[in-house]
Amino acid sequence: DGTADKKFAHAIVAGIDRYPRKVTRAMTKDKIEKRTKMKPFLKAINYTHLMPTRYVVDIDLKKYATDDCLKENRSDARKGIKKLFEDRYRSQTSGKKEKKAAGVSYFYK
Repeated sequence: DGTADKKFAHAIVAGIDRYPRKVTRAMTKDKIEKRTKMKPFLKAINYTHLMPTRYVVDIDLKKYATDDCLKENRSDARKGIKKLFEDRYRSQTSGKKEKKAAGVSYFYK
């Protein structure tokens, strides 16, 4: 559809700008905590530029990804998305379904 700001049909997309770094078994918990931090992004993308994939991730972002969060509360939305991404990254093995677990593991490569 579109809005007054963006005259094109768009989707609000959240992704990872800076990925977490490699973690080994010998690292301490504090070091692992620091190395698993990531930087998310949030932007509106035209539908014609989106490409569907077979990967499915079970992270619900509807609370943070709204049209008004792009204008006013972008930093608050990024902080919330960052917390969700980091929590999900740290608990990858607790996926409910195998297909979604595969999607999450691809997402965090």
